[in-house]
Amino acid sequence: MFQFAASGRAVAVWLLGAACLLPFEVSAERASGAIDLNTFGRLPEDFEAHFFDVPLAVRVELDQRYLGDAMVVLSRDNRVQLLAFTDTEQSAEPATLRQLWQQRLEGGRMLGDCLQNCPDGLQAIHYSLANSQLSLLTSNAEKLEQDTLFHRLPEQSDAGLLLRNQLNLVNDGNQTTGRIGLLGQGNLHNWTTLADARVDRSPSDQGDMRYRMNQLYAESMHEAHFFRLGYFSTGAEGLVRQPTLLGRRPDSTLGLMLGSSDSLLVDNGQASAIPVYVTPNRPGIVEIYRNGSLINSQPVQPGLQALDTRVLPGGIYDVELRLLEDGLETSRSEVSIYKPSRWQNMDNRWRYNLYLGQQVELLSNGDGDREQSPVFGALSNYLMHPAAVLGLSLQQVDADLQLGTSLDWDVHERFKLYASLNQTQGLGNGGDLQLTYTHPWGSLLLSHNQTWLEPGSSGRDDTSQRQVRSRTAFSINQRITARSSATLRLEHSAGSASGLGADLSWAFYGKLRGHQSSVRLSLFDRPGTRSSAGVRSRGVNVAVSMKLERDGRQLGVDVGSRASREGGNDPYASLWYRQNVDLGPVHSLGGSATLDGYGTSLAANGRFHSQALQGDAYAQSSSFNNNLSGGLNLESTLALGDGKLAMGGSSLPFEAGLIIDVESDLHGVKLRANDGQGMSAVLHPGRNIVPVTAFKSGHVRFDFDTKDVPPAQIQPLAVDYHLNRGGVGYHSVKVMRTVTVFGRLLDGQGQPLHGAHVVNDAGRTVVEVDGYFNVEMSESRPTLEIRHGTAGNCLLTLPPDNFDREDDLLIVGDQRCVPSVG
Repeated sequence: MFQFAASGRAVAVWLLGAACLLPFEVSAERASGAIDLNTFGRLPEDFEAHFFDVPLAVRVELDQRYLGDAMVVLSRDNRVQLLAFTDTEQSAEPATLRQLWQQRLEGGRMLGDCLQNCPDGLQAIHYSLANSQLSLLTSNAEKLEQDTLFHRLPEQSDAGLLLRNQLNLVNDGNQTTGRIGLLGQGNLHNWTTLADARVDRSPSDQGDMRYRMNQLYAESMHEAHFFRLGYFSTGAEGLVRQPTLLGRRPDSTLGLMLGSSDSLLVDNGQASAIPVYVTPNRPGIVEIYRNGSLINSQPVQPGLQALDTRVLPGGIYDVELRLLEDGLETSRSEVSIYKPSRWQNMDNRWRYNLYLGQQVELLSNGDGDREQSPVFGALSNYLMHPAAVLGLSLQQVDADLQLGTSLDWDVHERFKLYASLNQTQGLGNGGDLQLTYTHPWGSLLLSHNQTWLEPGSSGRDDTSQRQVRSRTAFSINQRITARSSATLRLEHSAGSASGLGADLSWAFYGKLRGHQSSVRLSLFDRPGTRSSAGVRSRGVNVAVSMKLERDGRQLGVDVGSRASREGGNDPYASLWYRQNVDLGPVHSLGGSATLDGYGTSLAANGRFHSQALQGDAYAQSSSFNNNLSGGLNLESTLALGDGKLAMGGSSLPFEAGLIIDVESDLHGVKLRANDGQGMSAVLHPGRNIVPVTAFKSGHVRFDFDTKDVPPAQIQPLAVDYHLNRGGVGYHSVKVMRTVTVFGRLLDGQGQPLHGAHVVNDAGRTVVEVDGYFNVEMSESRPTLEIRHGTAGNCLLTLPPDNFDREDDLLIVGDQRCVPSVG
């Protein structure tokens, strides 16, 4: 975009000479933190012409971290202006950070200490003559070696409202049931408010509509804790594992709740709970191997030294340390790394939830069969060891006391155990046990749960003896080859429904006839259900699916046998097809046909997604009774913030959001918005909603959502945000079709107007010594503003149709800038 290489080399030569000739000025520079550019008045005029008000190539550093090489302009009044970054390949900093500081400096700032209007903690700007380096110093410079444990809450978080709407309808051929769900999050003065309500109708309601407010509360975050006040559900928040409890859970509670939270915790790279040390005799290198593969290496010095384990992967596993001194291996040792992925803050061994209130139903027309009784609870986890978490639970519901305890134990990197015991007053006891073993070629899982119910607690007529219910399951998954695997699952239940079930399957993933395909063979023998008249369901299934093309076309065939509704054998075969389409809001369509012992059934489905909503619809016929059934699912999100209202069809969960207005010169353009933390969205011309991460300050970057980038420019390329949960901000983005203008700028006497600033909606530059310039210009507004301190200002109107054009290059020749006399 900028053609300044020759000028940059000439200036570099002059700067080296100036560094040698001006020792007094260089020492003054070190003392004050910035050079006094006026001292160059004693230099030859040809040097000044190549130094002031012309693009200079510099190295840019932020708090001693390399941002990139850039073009800047130095003016005689001790100001610096950053035009653009030219080379950033060797920089480890994100592009959004460069974009941020380019925006901060493109309007020009004074060198030296920052005394007023200091964005992002800017303290000083320093320019070094000796090495042509521009250094930015911020308030974060002294904090680089200090780990900030928690994110700072927004000082002025934008008030907002995010309302998620859901509509679900289904018709079984006889009657229609449905549900409307509303989930709203708002933000006001760093308090998050939440409302959760529903309206529904089910067959058991005899056509009556039911409504219920599930939750309505306000919540505040304070570092590692949260405080909640209002009408809420008592599910566990922020715990690694909640012990299994026996009996009814409390309905929504009117009261208060507080507990542990990692929402504000900064991910600084967790260190191993048990440090890892080495004791080299000479300077050397430690190589760290996991399962025979190198995962990290670190230089070490003689003596006892702890390794930096923050850079290692999370989890609990064994590694091998190989110590190399003078290039020779001198020792090997095995150690364990303890970085439990589910426990982020190792300094805090307790996690808890406490709540107290009244069990009530607000804004509901339900039966209200549960008594309005006081409820309280205490749920906690304790990190006994980096590999073991103890869970404790106590709560009172309907005047019954429920107790529970659990243990999560990573016995080994590949072997994990979970166990829990519970007791409920007047109901009975229960227990769970789960063992998991993983290995490079598969995994094993064994689980067992059992409950002992007191006589009469199940509500059945037989109340004379204690009832025992249990379920035992065993599954094994084994990879046979790189593209195939087998799975076996056995399950036995005893109690109200008894029996042994078995499932065996083999799966292959690879290419068939040149197409990506999957093949699955399944055998099963399961206890009977209503759909099989209580007779055991035995059968076999072979399923083949194939991707036909890259545009999303898929074809599949299922063949097999199963139990019929009368308990006999029911062979069947089905064929299905699915394709991605571009029919306005409709994105995919599919259909299937199934032939079985009762006849033929047909089905069709489709998915749609627009800027306002998304969802799917389906319909199917029954081969058993020819019933036609179908359903519809719709979802949308409404955002209100900064006086703006928007509706979007994203299915992503919104913690916070930005309303983005896109104004474009290009018809049908699509942009991709990405916040760098996992949230992204496609933007269309008009109003859009972008989900962003709450609590963490960040930047949303915009780019074209296409492989072939059009000759256009996005302004701005990135926007900042720092929002509380439920907060909504607003920004506008312009997409301008551009051309690159190349020409020479002259003054009224025909002399090159070097040092003039050329400004347009799409770009800006500075005229070189010989008067030549090139700059990006908007086609819809082909006007260049010329700014010059001594020659004055003027406007140049350059309609593209009036000049020679080569693709996106507009050659305008000599242009005179004659300021109007007003």
